[in-house]
Amino acid sequence: MIEPLLQRISINPDICHGKPCIRGLRYPVEFLLELLSAGMTHEEILADYDDLEEADILATLLFAARLSQVKSVYRLAS
Repeated sequence: MIEPLLQRISINPDICHGKPCIRGLRYPVEFLLELLSAGMTHEEILADYDDLEEADILATLLFAARLSQVKSVYRLAS
C-alpha cells in the first residue's frame, strides 16, 4: 500500500516531461527540494506558492528519502 503522503506525488508524461510532481500541479519534486536546500522554510514556501500545502512538502521529503534507499550505487563515469 502506498503511504498517503506519497499519493501526493504524481508522474504524468504530459506534465513537466514526466518528472515527479506535486498533485499533478506543475511543481516538480526537484524544485521543492531545491527551495528547501537553499534554506527556505516550509512557511516561506507556502507563503510564496499558495496552492501548495504542508503535506506536499512532507511528501517531497519522503519521496526523496525513499529514492535514497538504494541497495547499490555504481559510478557511471570517471
